[in-house]
Amino acid sequence: MSDRIDRRSFLARGAVAGVGLAAVGTTGGLLAACSSSSGSSSTTSGVSGHPDGISTATPKAGGALVFGTEAEEQGFDPTTATFDNTGIMYARTVFDPLAILAANGSVQPYLAQSITANADYTVWTVTMRPNLLFHDNTPCDAAAVAYNFNAQKNSLLTGQSLTTIDTITVTSPLVVTVTMKSPWVPFDYYLAGGIGGQIAFIAAPSMLKNPQGTTHPVGTGPFVFQEWNVNDHFTATKNPHYWRSGYPYLDSITYKPILDGNQLLNSLKAGSVDIIHSSLSVVTAGLRGDTSLAYIDDTVHVAGEPDMNCMMLNLAKPPFDNPKARQAAAMAINSEQYTKVINQGINPTSNGPFIQSSPYYVADNGYPKANPARARQLVQQVAQETGKPVALTLQHTPDASTVLIAEFLQQQLQVVGMTVTLDPILQNQQINNALLGTFDATVWRQFGAIDPDLNYIFWSTTTINPGFSINMARNNDPALEAALLKGRQSSVQADRDAAYQEVNRLMGADIPYAWTARAVWSCGAQPSVQNFNNPTTPSGQPAFGFVTGAIWPTQIWLGS
Repeated sequence: MSDRIDRRSFLARGAVAGVGLAAVGTTGGLLAACSSSSGSSSTTSGVSGHPDGISTATPKAGGALVFGTEAEEQGFDPTTATFDNTGIMYARTVFDPLAILAANGSVQPYLAQSITANADYTVWTVTMRPNLLFHDNTPCDAAAVAYNFNAQKNSLLTGQSLTTIDTITVTSPLVVTVTMKSPWVPFDYYLAGGIGGQIAFIAAPSMLKNPQGTTHPVGTGPFVFQEWNVNDHFTATKNPHYWRSGYPYLDSITYKPILDGNQLLNSLKAGSVDIIHSSLSVVTAGLRGDTSLAYIDDTVHVAGEPDMNCMMLNLAKPPFDNPKARQAAAMAINSEQYTKVINQGINPTSNGPFIQSSPYYVADNGYPKANPARARQLVQQVAQETGKPVALTLQHTPDASTVLIAEFLQQQLQVVGMTVTLDPILQNQQINNALLGTFDATVWRQFGAIDPDLNYIFWSTTTINPGFSINMARNNDPALEAALLKGRQSSVQADRDAAYQEVNRLMGADIPYAWTARAVWSCGAQPSVQNFNNPTTPSGQPAFGFVTGAIWPTQIWLGS
């Protein structure tokens, strides 16, 4: 598995440290929808022999679903909580996003009736559907949306990713106008409610005003909050007045966090939960090996870009302020060996932030190939030039699986002549160290989202500060900043492709991250769980079902 420095934990600790973060993500090529009928072939994952979570049978209303998740959340307030993969499903249960990602990769209206931009993408207009009500029977209108947007913009957690927004104006009872300081072409992707898109989920203003609101969510969603026993279960019941006629099918849904991968898998096989998701290789392997279960993963059908595993380097201090030391580290780490040893061969190799199906992928992006002999020469050159041996401390969390990752990296770096000291520390301290720059290198996982602009705050030179930096690798490359802005402000897709291909090449040259392997999310279910991978837009178009571990609960139904 990868080190659990994921979005949920990073954002939470970032907020504790006193800064707002929201958008986490990477990018990518959006593949076409998979099969529209149920059967034994899993076109979603490329793994045959399993039902694939898509059904065209007549839905059956009723029943209670239990979903085993690999993590627990810290709250439901979109302005203060940290929605990771589990949190996105929590949010989709009690809230609705303004938009949804269609199966073809486009952003389509969901809670909103329309989302449009002016010609230069400096003004975005969100028009709400009429007669929408929150669970507390208050109107979900333009005033409510504007209240949410302003709360997000002023939040320590989410505000940092929304600095391009200038003004938020209610221009009619159902219309909100968002004016930007500069063009923001992919702003609508932030409204699709995925990782980094917490601004999409519209909460009742009464909830946001309530100091205890984060534990008692009030939205417009398909299910109404019933109870939350932290670290045990969260239960919501069917919304009988849901604005999407006929939905949901289930009477209730309960999420149970089960952090141990083997226990999570065994709970599904024993029938104590109906469906699970996980990013752990041991779970994925177990699901693939049991064809009695429905199964999907994101190895083939990827919305944007998955999380990437890496060793993040601190470019602001020795030894990795020296480009030769960074090159040596990249050449020392063999991605193919990594995925075989650490991930049972399940996780594909990586040489950058984008995968091969992405339009931003470059086969030869300049990132050094594994070459221990050349790495050893570079280490010797650095030692001669500086008069000091190349020594570093590698930080990591102390759980057993991450210790294995750290030991693997230590061994590969030491083979080429580096001295590596392992420093197991608690996750909150590791994240704060990354933000404060008090690290040499750290085991990391990040960058998965549906558009590369969601990573702007983590890669931009504007977020590097003398102390606290959201650009934690502290890669101060003006050419990279120019490419990121071109990607944000260009309305022609070919220009955006070129911009992020340039980002890819610049990262290959700068080496702020020594890449190891991409993350793989999987989802398994009992055969009775129907249609968990087949959401639709309000207009009836196929929507993207499984995105970095999160599914939609709205369309799920239980068969016999």
